[in-house]
Amino acid sequence: MKISVNGRRIQKSTGTEDRQAAQEYHDRLKTELWEQVRLGVKPGYLWQDAVLRWLKETEHKASRDHDIKHLRFLDKHLNGVYLHDINRDMVDSLIQSKLATKVCNTTVNRMLQLVRAILRRASIEWEWLDKVPKIRLLKEPDHRIRWITREEADRLVLELPEHLKAIVEFSLQTGLRRSNATGLQWSQVDLVRRIAWIHADQAKSRKAIPVPLSKTAVIIIREQIGKHHSYVFSYKGKPIIQVNTKAWRLALKRAGIENFRWHDLRHTWASWHVQNGTPLHALQSLGGWHSAEMVQRYAHLSGEHLAGYVDKLFELRSVDVEQNSYDSATLNN
Repeated sequence: MKISVNGRRIQKSTGTEDRQAAQEYHDRLKTELWEQVRLGVKPGYLWQDAVLRWLKETEHKASRDHDIKHLRFLDKHLNGVYLHDINRDMVDSLIQSKLATKVCNTTVNRMLQLVRAILRRASIEWEWLDKVPKIRLLKEPDHRIRWITREEADRLVLELPEHLKAIVEFSLQTGLRRSNATGLQWSQVDLVRRIAWIHADQAKSRKAIPVPLSKTAVIIIREQIGKHHSYVFSYKGKPIIQVNTKAWRLALKRAGIENFRWHDLRHTWASWHVQNGTPLHALQSLGGWHSAEMVQRYAHLSGEHLAGYVDKLFELRSVDVEQNSYDSATLNN
């Protein structure tokens, strides 16, 4: 098929052998090209066009794997849909379809945030869209930070096999995320200076993170020397990749610990720090969080900084009581 509009010549396949369908496709494409040239109408881009460009531009994202899972679901509903046809009704339909898979509101919101991010970039940066539909997120329940006591942690460690015992104890000492602990290499560790570091491309915040090592953490690492030439933590000569295993779940059960995920080791580490008096700004640096809001989740676990104000209140009350007693005695005399 050949088309010529305002001196612009285009040759492409109609994708069909049906003469009538091919003619309809030809006429529609010619009309669209005329609108683009004469009226300044933006060309129509499909959802999959935006997805391909998004994936190309976000190869560095730490949550890329999660994005791809959501995009696979979205492809079933938005494949072949033009970006300008995605409206509030279509978004509501996506929400209901996702909820029908028995997921929670939080999972639905992560999908909606991805859709919104792609559409906004298509509008603001790529100039593919004139406007973006408003996408409202579902209400999410407030979750309590899950952490365990030192006694519970000791019980858990005793129930774990040796290879998981080491990496769990190390996680409780450093607060590293699962991928950073399992992916830690010898080239990232300096036992003399007692420090490890997470490279920027390994960190969720995309900023390098220095990891000070406690004496216990150093001992744990030293015990791993010679087990693998590249990775610190290994099992039977191979790097540890999976940690949410049957051995992990059975250890939790034997230790009597319920509703506890691997990531809760990080919450536990942060909670212990706050309870021990570590300032929130220091905890933010230690944990590699990019915003103070993330650290505020643990603020309620420590009230030492408020104790002085409580004491002052009672000191003032004592003064008032003494003054009132003095005034009463004076009047009676």
